[in-house]
Amino acid sequence: MTELGRPTTAHALGLDDVGLTLDWAGVTDVGRRRAHNEDSYLADSPLFVVADGMGGHSAGDVASDAVVRRMSEIPSRPFATTDDVETALRVATADIAVAAADTELGVGTTATGAFLSRDGDEGDVEFTVFNVGDSRVYLFEDGLLRQVTVDHSVVQEMVDAGLLHADDAEKHPDSNVITRAVGFDVDPRPDYWRLPARPGLRLLVCSDGLTKELPAARIADLLASVEGAEAAATALVEAAVDAGGRDNVTAVVVDVRGSSTSDAD
Repeated sequence: MTELGRPTTAHALGLDDVGLTLDWAGVTDVGRRRAHNEDSYLADSPLFVVADGMGGHSAGDVASDAVVRRMSEIPSRPFATTDDVETALRVATADIAVAAADTELGVGTTATGAFLSRDGDEGDVEFTVFNVGDSRVYLFEDGLLRQVTVDHSVVQEMVDAGLLHADDAEKHPDSNVITRAVGFDVDPRPDYWRLPARPGLRLLVCSDGLTKELPAARIADLLASVEGAEAAATALVEAAVDAGGRDNVTAVVVDVRGSSTSDAD
């Protein structure tokens, strides 16, 4: 984990065979009202992951760290698979069970992110987005922000059932109650989405400490106006802390651009 003011060094990866380059960076901050940071993240292609340990549960930081640590053990190669992710989440669940053995309360974490994927040697390069819990992945492209993931939460179920307007979800007293997590000795069940990896696309992976402080319009404005993955991730976290910082805040930003070779053609 990296505190605000000391973001991960911005990275770049060229995928010359498909004419793409990725730039990425991640930033996290404990916020203004928390004693320690229960968020963890991994930003190292092909995996970009945020995990948010259960607030109010003991060892939440251990749970989130287990997810990113097991994800980081996925063999290093240009692309990952859903099998890689699910294996890492199952092993992390076992780790969390050990950590929770001496606690009276359950221990768990969200896990969300995106990884580079490809269907065979000749298939298109994609991002496969996955989610367990209420951390989120957003797509920003052509000036428009779209939430890719769907929260596993009580309020999202109420929105889906027509019992609550989406604009009121963040203010609902049960807004922090999630219905699916990694841990609690339950087999993790991620949802998946696929996105083409193409120049101009920007991904944001974040914990709810960011989305509970910043409305979508503000997130879109910052992603539109701040160039560079490191600067954008820093600006988002700073804005969330300035807006109240009631929770830990984490943002990973991934930019896709054409490789220098394709740009020159």
